[in-house]
Amino acid sequence: MKHIFIIVAGLALAGTAHAAQKLGDVQAQRSPEQVYAAVCGYCHGKNVGPVIRGRALPASAVEYIVRHGQNAMPAFRPTEVTPTELKALADWVEKSSADTKEHGQ
Repeated sequence: MKHIFIIVAGLALAGTAHAAQKLGDVQAQRSPEQVYAAVCGYCHGKNVGPVIRGRALPASAVEYIVRHGQNAMPAFRPTEVTPTELKALADWVEKSSADTKEHGQ
């Protein structure tokens, strides 16, 4: 009985991974501004995390921290921010101007 459960669980996970991959194939590409607003802006610029816009942070550092996390910031998977979106976001953050409406720690 235990072996059957393991096989069924494995098939369910494989099906989920396949479905997620298919969804990823048709997922619309978001602009850096959209990604920032949906993923980053919740913390950065609202007194939760540090302000990151207007600081000329290197794009490579932004990419690394987004994928691996740092301190209280979680890592974001490619299913949450695609590699293409991350590259565009990191370049945008590096070149961005400060937003006077944002404040942080």
